Amino acid sequence: MNYCLFNLYICTLEKNTYTNINLRKKMTKADIVAKISEKLGLEKGDVQATVESFMEEVKNSLETGDNVYLRGFGSFIIKTRAEKTGRNISKNTTIKIPAHNIPAFKPAKIFVDGVKMNTEVKN
Repeated sequence: MNYCLFNLYICTLEKNTYTNINLRKKMTKADIVAKISEKLGLEKGDVQATVESFMEEVKNSLETGDNVYLRGFGSFIIKTRAEKTGRNISKNTTIKIPAHNIPAFKPAKIFVDGVKMNTEVKN
């Protein structure tokens, strides 16, 4: 089953409104737990605890400044955003947005190639 990522916006010309039809199939944490449980024959509670522990460890590593590298899957990394000037349009003032770190995910090349080859491009 492909989990294609795309949104389709249809313009209804008679009413002059835009309707967002979300055609994206979504996989939730519960779906991941169910698939792993079924595939490995483990209890869903054990799999859920493992998945949640994995996510917690990734989060804790990034919070302490360590990147997480998973060969063949990708890397959870910390990106630094530079200081920039923004605008508060309601008060018409300029504000400084300080430099800050954000978490990011960079997929492995084999991951990217698999998505490119196995999913259709939707307009």
